[in-house]
Amino acid sequence: MMDIIGKLDWKKISIFAGGVLFGTAGIKLLASKDARKVYTNCTAAALRAKECVMQTVTTVQENAEDILAEAKEINEERAAKEAACSQEDEAAAEEA
Repeated sequence: MMDIIGKLDWKKISIFAGGVLFGTAGIKLLASKDARKVYTNCTAAALRAKECVMQTVTTVQENAEDILAEAKEINEERAAKEAACSQEDEAAAEEA
């Protein structure tokens, strides 16, 4: 039994023990009241940022809808002008 323990690398054992200790302390720290306040404040800030982004997205969407409507209107006017020009050309060709 002593041969097995003797073969173990004490450096590895101490690193493992340090990791366990650090992990335990980390869990205690993360579960503390102060940490909870930090989490709450960070979450509140994230929600405010989300609201700001959503307002910007809504504005961009409204602008895009306006641009699309104007573009369709321009194309309809252009198509009407082209149709009128075609009718005038056909009428001129018939007269000639």
